[in-house]
Amino acid sequence: MIAEKPINFLLVDDLEENLLALEALLQREGLTCLKARSGEEALELLLMHEVALALLDVQMPGMDGFELAEFMRGSERARHIPIIFVTAGAANLQRRFRGYEAGAVDFIQKPIEPTVLRSKAAVFFDLHQQRQQIERQRDELEAATQALRRADRHKDSFLAVLAHELRNPVAALSGGLHLLNKDIPPERASDIRTRMDRMLSHLSHLVDDLLDVSRVSQGKISLRTERIELAGALDSAIEASQHNIDAGGHRFVTDLPAETVWLDADPTRLAQIVANLLNNAAKYTPHGGTITLSAHAANGQVEISVEDTGVGVPPEMQSKIFEIFAQVEDHLTKAQGGLGIGLALVKQLVTLHGGSIEVKSAGENLGSTFTIRLPTAVEDAQAGA
Repeated sequence: MIAEKPINFLLVDDLEENLLALEALLQREGLTCLKARSGEEALELLLMHEVALALLDVQMPGMDGFELAEFMRGSERARHIPIIFVTAGAANLQRRFRGYEAGAVDFIQKPIEPTVLRSKAAVFFDLHQQRQQIERQRDELEAATQALRRADRHKDSFLAVLAHELRNPVAALSGGLHLLNKDIPPERASDIRTRMDRMLSHLSHLVDDLLDVSRVSQGKISLRTERIELAGALDSAIEASQHNIDAGGHRFVTDLPAETVWLDADPTRLAQIVANLLNNAAKYTPHGGTITLSAHAANGQVEISVEDTGVGVPPEMQSKIFEIFAQVEDHLTKAQGGLGIGLALVKQLVTLHGGSIEVKSAGENLGSTFTIRLPTAVEDAQAGA
């Protein structure tokens, strides 16, 4: 909830005792009283503050209340402020006409009836509050509209990538089936089957990623948590991503703890998290780069980092790279296949484990480091073994 802003009202009178009396009558929680002893001082306050109501004394030395009202009506900032004139003189028709012509909404005669003044002022305070609320709702609606437009653009980009990613393996499978139906040498048929198997595996991974993102977003995925060793999950992740690292000709470096680190985690999902980061590093690192997997445990948590010498992450992208579809648009030309939803899935799975993830990068083509922080097991390792 956004806190309500205080409502300012302006009192203008050349006598201090009149200002104090009016302030005492109108003051309540949520209101701020601005006081001026002259028309010039009032104009200065109006330049600095948004005002819901102005009560002007008619008879003042120098600039009187009527002249101040005319200045206010000539100001873009102050022309819409309701004005109530406070007068001790006779309110004849001519004075009233001049006051209404200057923009007054009402006249109040001295001595002032407190309940009448409070009731009239409350109407304008409530109207001002309602206008503020409408303006906030307008701003919130505009922000929501912009977010929907961004999401729509990201969705269009994602669908384009999805169509591209599906078309290639489907075309390869179709072509492979066509060739297998012909009379071809056994060795060529074996090569075609190998390529078809690779395409099917690629399609399977695409579908799995889509289903996982959908399930996590809808709260339909649950972790199968158990007491595990960190080393086992990291070994599984390395095994799952080794092919992509080798295919890119990358140098792979590990810096893992010598001691046993225990976690209460889903071993399959934890391996999936790290494997996704390693595959992402392999995908966005030019041929022959370096990928480093490191882990360190301290102060009840373990930090797992995947560092690469790849294309990096521009500063303006770092705050939203874990959003669904957000990375597709910026890295599409540098990717070597994939839907660009891996990082969004990683963050969701890390959050389910009670952890956090962040990215650091010096900028484009300067590499990046993704760091996961997870709580280690609370109980003694031997008790949980």
